[in-house]
Amino acid sequence: MKRVWNITNAAIYSLISFDRNNVPNINICSYVSVISLKPKLYLVAIEKTSKTHKNISDNSFCILQILSADNISIVKFVGKKSGWKTDKINYIRKKKLLELWQNKEIIKNSSGIIFLNKIDTLETIGDHTLFIFEIQKSKTINESNILTFNKLIEDKIIL
Repeated sequence: MKRVWNITNAAIYSLISFDRNNVPNINICSYVSVISLKPKLYLVAIEKTSKTHKNISDNSFCILQILSADNISIVKFVGKKSGWKTDKINYIRKKKLLELWQNKEIIKNSSGIIFLNKIDTLETIGDHTLFIFEIQKSKTINESNILTFNKLIEDKIIL
């Protein structure tokens, strides 16, 4: 039987963050939630020792993407590798899985794109920091092909 926090079927996201020199990094997120409609705010929990955490601490802009089932092939690599040791964006770029939207590289065939600007940080006693972002731009691409937590379990990528 799954632990209680694993029985929901949350969407899986990728977050492209940028360091001080605007060099991108990418990770996989599942601790993501809309927390306000006016203004439009997202909460994203990021592991404290990650390259993404450092990037978001240094640069408030990032790109959140709701992944589609078509993106499942990148999850294992992006989610299991450290941005401190691996250029994950370059890996995805070489696989020709990126495209341009609003002059920024994004993952092809995602279900949605959200440009975010960090407005607050909430430190926790746990292993993740909570970052609050305001939506700058967004685009819905596909509403019916969302990559979910359960799909990752079914395909034996997690748990």
